[in-house]
Amino acid sequence: MDVLHGETIADPYRWLEDDGAPEVVAWTAAQNAHTEAWLAAQPARATIRRRLEQLLAIGSIGAPVPVCGRYLYQRRDGAQNQPVLYVRDGVDGIDRVAVDPNMLAADGTTALDWYHPSPDGRLLAFGLSTEGSERSTLHVLDLGTLVPLPDRIPRTRAADVAWLPDASGFYYTRYPAPGEVPEDEEPYHRAVWFHRLGDDPARDAPVFKPALKEHWPGVSLSEDGRWLLVSVARTFDQTDLYLRDLAGDHSLLPVAKDLPATFEGQVVRGTLYIRTNEGASTYRLYATDATSPGREAWHELVPPRSDAVLSSVRVTHGHLVLDYLEKASARLYLVRLDGQDRRELSLPAIGSLFGLGSEPEGTELFAGFSSYTVPPSIYRVDLVTGEQRLWQRVEADIEPERFAVEQVTYASRDGTPVTMFMVRRRDVVPGADAPCYLTGYGGFNISMTPAFARSLLLWLERGGVVAVPKLRGGGEYGEGWHQDGMLSRKQHTFDDFITAAEWLIAERWTTPARLAAAGGSNGGLLMGAALTQRPDLFRAVVIQVPLLDMLRYHRFLIARLWIPEYGSPEHPEQFRWLRAYSPYHHVVEGTPYPAVLLATAASDSRVDPMHARKMAARLQQATSSGRPVLLRLEAKAGHGAGKPLAKVLDELTDTWTFIFHEVGLA
Repeated sequence: MDVLHGETIADPYRWLEDDGAPEVVAWTAAQNAHTEAWLAAQPARATIRRRLEQLLAIGSIGAPVPVCGRYLYQRRDGAQNQPVLYVRDGVDGIDRVAVDPNMLAADGTTALDWYHPSPDGRLLAFGLSTEGSERSTLHVLDLGTLVPLPDRIPRTRAADVAWLPDASGFYYTRYPAPGEVPEDEEPYHRAVWFHRLGDDPARDAPVFKPALKEHWPGVSLSEDGRWLLVSVARTFDQTDLYLRDLAGDHSLLPVAKDLPATFEGQVVRGTLYIRTNEGASTYRLYATDATSPGREAWHELVPPRSDAVLSSVRVTHGHLVLDYLEKASARLYLVRLDGQDRRELSLPAIGSLFGLGSEPEGTELFAGFSSYTVPPSIYRVDLVTGEQRLWQRVEADIEPERFAVEQVTYASRDGTPVTMFMVRRRDVVPGADAPCYLTGYGGFNISMTPAFARSLLLWLERGGVVAVPKLRGGGEYGEGWHQDGMLSRKQHTFDDFITAAEWLIAERWTTPARLAAAGGSNGGLLMGAALTQRPDLFRAVVIQVPLLDMLRYHRFLIARLWIPEYGSPEHPEQFRWLRAYSPYHHVVEGTPYPAVLLATAASDSRVDPMHARKMAARLQQATSSGRPVLLRLEAKAGHGAGKPLAKVLDELTDTWTFIFHEVGLA
């Protein structure tokens, strides 16, 4: 037991935190065996797997990145484990394979994490990682010959790369080498460095190191190589911005610092563009001459809107491309560089943009679009003529018109209106006792927008309803919406989700016996809170790569980065917030909990698997319902990014087998 701020805290499964201990290895193996035996006994498992194989064979595609007449984009076809990065010369040229991770590991567990072409289109920096770890190693490829250069830089997780105009080197972000900092601090201390091609990376020069190890710097460079821009995410709602004139004074000058807001910048043709939520929860856009970055010189180009969130801005030769969220659905606009003459680009339906591709001096724009039942498509817009055409799409034998997508509004516990997307077959109506799949996230300013999800078609085809509420803590309605679901107000997120379940039942879309809930990561915390606060509402709960012990979460992996979102158990007041909902600490002996599937992964470098292990043990001991509490811990997999298709198929088969059985679809 621990005594925290005067309170005695029971922790009977602390021993399950040590994943390398022989007793933990043996316990986990026994849990996996039990889970596999339970799933193998379900008659519908083989049928579910066959249909999922067909659905997952629907490919994927990314928006092209144009650069000096070359176009790079990712595509996965059929049963390929990983998307392949292609390069073509000319917008309608012949594709050549630039990077194929499928050729690097027979089991598909090597992933392409990110890529950054040089501004002249000659070279490509890209990151590879293994087993879902996201711990990238930077490589460099000649895009003309497709021959790799000898440069290799490890510890480049989620790297920014800003090439010099002549492609002789680049600024980039990386993490410290073993021994440079204490071992438990190695996942922190991200910094900006400069690498000259051909040099030993160990001798690269540091450019910027943040004041605190938890701060997250990023870097970009203007197309002429003059203006170096460094952003520093201090928290998820506070970002500093610095500018350096490489042609003159080489010192970093603060553009925005120590302000309670986020600032994103880009320098194009000597103008600094700044998107910020300072005094504007839904964001606004400023511009200023890069030689006069002081706040007094800023002028507003795009004012904030009350009905939409300005999600991103791209600058092209003659236009600003404005990506908005209106009621959690994508809208895309073009305006002149002075912010005038707004024109909307048509999108096919309620849905999501999953990528925009353009160049600062370019006259074309690529936009990737999908929706719940609309497979990914890429559109090309000629910014001179205004012509918009389909460039490529993922072919799929799907009839979107069979399904209805609608947005409803309900009142949360405190009366706040919350919107929710619902997807169903058109013949499914209230009162039909339909099975319902309720999912959400509600954190870190992340928006849950309508995107294509292959496995959900399995559910929809069988008459299931999908419900996705836009919870506080997310970014769907701006920074105010985010802040109303974090720190001391985190319970709002859980209330929004619980009242969504209550609304679905009250409106006769489903019943508790047919309601399944699922979420991962921060959404896994949401599932844990919903499960422990209202176990009577759900028949089945799937908790994926979750945070569940909120009194010790900050001690593991990169979790100190999340203290600004959740709070710290080491702080007396913040401890009280966390103690009030920490799911692991709210499991009550003798409660009839719903069926639970906890899924985690051995190589998760974000959320430690200890959360799922401890919660599984505690629920198995406490529940009185007789329903299964299963743990699925996957080897050679991580938080989810870069997971090969074969492993995705295994995981989805197990997840849907569990849900189908519990809600009576098997």
